[in-house]
Amino acid sequence: MRKTMAVLAVLLTICGFAGAQQKEPCATPGENNAWLGIETIRLWPGDAPQAKGSDCWDVPTLTIVRPQPGHGNGSAVVVLPGGSYAHLAANLEGRQVADWFTSRGFTAFILQYRLSSHGYLLPIPLLDARRAVQTVRARATDYKIDLNRIAIIGFSAGGHLAALASVQPAPGDPAAADPLERVSSRPNYLILGYPWIGAISSDTSHLSYCKLFDVMDRCEALRAAYSPDLFVTKETPPTFWWHTADDGLVPVQQGLRFYEALLKAGVPAEGHIFAHGQHGTGLGTGDPSLDQWPALLETWLRKQGLIPAVIK
Repeated sequence: MRKTMAVLAVLLTICGFAGAQQKEPCATPGENNAWLGIETIRLWPGDAPQAKGSDCWDVPTLTIVRPQPGHGNGSAVVVLPGGSYAHLAANLEGRQVADWFTSRGFTAFILQYRLSSHGYLLPIPLLDARRAVQTVRARATDYKIDLNRIAIIGFSAGGHLAALASVQPAPGDPAAADPLERVSSRPNYLILGYPWIGAISSDTSHLSYCKLFDVMDRCEALRAAYSPDLFVTKETPPTFWWHTADDGLVPVQQGLRFYEALLKAGVPAEGHIFAHGQHGTGLGTGDPSLDQWPALLETWLRKQGLIPAVIK
């Protein structure tokens, strides 16, 4: 308990909770690096639903990172960095992850979703995650991807959001005026790294969304509405999940709860629990055991047919 609270105190300091403005940069639509194969687009052409302003953090975006020309394989991945819904670990759990996928032929889409530290409580980030998948699927031809080979990957809070988007997708409305809303937001595959599945909890012995954002009075209602493990069905996408047994910030039991729900629902799922590793390790930090998880993921992706022969 004391160790967990100490880690939490450090996180609170780093992330600047209590509504403080983020000092880190964020993605700006139109600021492209075409020569690097990178561009950033808005999720909505105008203001996003329930936008509170027009500053950078009020505008959800997708930053598109393309594979080397001639090396795309038709698969896509939407990347959701973590950061406790207070900031985004955009490099560690965003760009580095996108580069890992593009080197294997994927087109990667890094989502800058709206943050609760800026007043965007759930379900607003969920709207952004759904829209991201719809954008990729609706524009599959433009991006030269297979609309049935769209994966979503999330770490920590991004893992909570990726799981939530997978179990609570928008079905798509063929009669919608917006062409993006005509397609489903359900990803075809789900990948989770140390996901904060139990984020919505009144138990403050571990990291609690309700405590961080001062919504303890609504916590039980939020938990019932936005806990991914409560909404798993047989339609949940095939899932790859990993965690560490001694994660001091997000207990491994949270990920296990989701994994067990997948197995109970008959969803194809693969899970890996490593003995040691701190929270927030991204692709790895030099540990000889933990750093094997990307190789395990690559094997899983090949089994799913997401790393097929290269399309010339």
